[in-house]
Amino acid sequence: MKKTLLSLVSLLLLSQGACAYASEQSTCTTNKGAFLTGTVTSGPKFQSASQTIDGIKLSHTIIYMKADQDGRSYQVAMDNVYAVDYVQNSTSIPASLAALKSGTRVEVCGEKYSDGTGIHWVHSNCGDVPKTTAPNGWVKQISTSGTIGTNLERSQAYCYLWN
Repeated sequence: MKKTLLSLVSLLLLSQGACAYASEQSTCTTNKGAFLTGTVTSGPKFQSASQTIDGIKLSHTIIYMKADQDGRSYQVAMDNVYAVDYVQNSTSIPASLAALKSGTRVEVCGEKYSDGTGIHWVHSNCGDVPKTTAPNGWVKQISTSGTIGTNLERSQAYCYLWN
């Protein structure tokens, strides 16, 4: 009886997690993005800005993840200006993104690289109508209990740079 009850509780928890991921995938599809979940295998690494707009350096944070969907490794390029704790023109990784260390579970929605080796545009699209080349994406941490966190790339403070 005890073993059966434990099995039922485990099954219920697993099915809730599967439903949450299905809902997240559906939202990503609606937002015109590609959806991946997986484990961070390398990172995070700071990538200096290769472009500056109105004096704002557009640096990135890079991680690698192994996707649950196909077992492949993907580079994830996150724009630091969309991080909720971004400090203008900083030369270090925002703390929220620095927490995405090897072994961390993540969920990303964005645009896959044309060669299929990575994903970018994993951030807010500043309220524009989503399209496949500019999805309304995100980066979310998944806790050990399976709870999906908030979008770490949701800041819209610098959206004016593209308007």
